[in-house]
Parts: sequence; C-alpha cells; structure tokens
Amino acid sequence: MTINIKTPADIEGMRIAGRLGSEVLDYITPFVKAGVTTGELDRLCHEYMTNVQGTVPAPLNYCPPGYTPYPKAICTSVNDVICHGIPGDKVLKDGDVVNLDITVITKDGYHGDNSRMFFIGKPSILAKRLSDVTFECMWLGIEQVKPGATLGDIGHAIQVHAEKNGYSVVREFCGHGIGKVFHEEPQILHYGKPGTGPVLEPGMVFTIEPMINAGRREIKEMPDGWTIKTKDRSLSAQWEHTLVVTETGYEVFTLSAGSPPPPAFVTEKKAAA
Repeated sequence: MTINIKTPADIEGMRIAGRLGSEVLDYITPFVKAGVTTGELDRLCHEYMTNVQGTVPAPLNYCPPGYTPYPKAICTSVNDVICHGIPGDKVLKDGDVVNLDITVITKDGYHGDNSRMFFIGKPSILAKRLSDVTFECMWLGIEQVKPGATLGDIGHAIQVHAEKNGYSVVREFCGHGIGKVFHEEPQILHYGKPGTGPVLEPGMVFTIEPMINAGRREIKEMPDGWTIKTKDRSLSAQWEHTLVVTETGYEVFTLSAGSPPPPAFVTEKKAAA
C-alpha cells in the first residue's frame, strides 16, 4: 500500500477545498426542511457549487469499477439509508433525518469531502441520540490522529463508543485517503484494534466518516446499484470530516462558519493543553 504524503502546496489546496465543501453544507442548511425534495436540495447545491464557488461536484458521473455512473451532485441519505442515497422526488417530512454528503473539486483539482446530519422538524429521541453519538464517534476518531498513532487506534475509538451506546458500526464502507484523487489509500476503517494498521505520518490526508446503525450492522444494496440501507430497516447516521496529520496532531479542513462545534471533550482538552 502506498500512502500519498501531501506537500505543503497540496495541504494548502486541500485546506481551501475542505472549507468550500463545508460552505456548501452551510448554504443548504436553511433549505433542509419539511416539504422539500431531495432532488431540489441536489439542484440547489449543484448550482451553488458551479455558479457561486466555481467548484465541480465530485460525485456527479463518478464511476468506480463495477458501478454505473453516479447521476447526481450530492448524496442524500434519509432515515434507514446508510450512504449513497440518490436525490430524487422523495419529499422530506417532519421526523425524518437526512445525511447530506458533499464533495467539491476546486479549480486546482483538490477534493473537499464532508457530511452532516439534519433533522426535519423535531427528531425522535432515538434519532437525536444516534446522531449525537455518531458525531462523538467521528470526533473520538479524529482525536486519535497524531504522528506515530495507527489507523487501528482510530477505528477502535469509534467502535468502542458506538457499541458502548448499543449501536453497530457499518463495516463495508469506510473513510479514505483523499487529495487530487477522490478515493485513495489508506482505507480508514471505523472499527479495529489499537496499535494495528499503518502508522500515521505528517502529511497524510484522509476522511473519517463513521456510519453507525441504531440496529444491526448488516446492509442491503438497493436495485439502483448505489443506495445502501440497513438490512433491519433501523435508522443510520453518519458524520464526516477531511483532515491532515500534522507534526503535533491533526488539522480538520472541512470547517466553516456553520460547522457544528466539536464536542466538549475536544474543546476542553484543547483548553487544558
């Protein structure tokens, strides 16, 4: 496995891409409400990327081996959809939860990849708790990142927190290296054993994007070849950031004015440092 170590110029390019990716989520937030279709959210995001930012939506026509080209600009995963939900005529209604997964490509070719959870109206206690725990899982994984740590440390921190709360970790999909290529080495598993896997070095850039199910971890692929649902129809949640390993820890690229702040355990640790 060859893990691409990014140059200072690459890191600056990724910093810009990450912020732009996050700003699409800031822009779309007020539109994510009851009565809107997922297709309309896709249209708005696509227009914002191309007309306002001058970026390109990375998912549009993305075609890994064995797949048909992905037909839309963003992924909209509602309720029991784990990932890769294709926007269309689905109308969001009160009580729904939706993950919007956004990746932009800048004019310099860098990818900024992130996702957030949104509640339509008032969420159920279960949906709110699942989203909160998944957000904590992501940040617990991020907090493991520093030179000399391993990828297994990240996965272990996520898995322990999810399972301690009675949830399960999706294993078929994971985080990934990213740069001028959308998906590259290494794969960032959201489960694992501490001290295993590749050792982190400054300049590695990757996503951490745990997919956590309220029920069992088993998945099912829908006939469109992209949409992945929980096999038991339980709710699923996901949060995602793109980050770089620095000399002393990490820097998250996908932060902007509207990003939800990190959990208290992150901010308190930074204040004490």
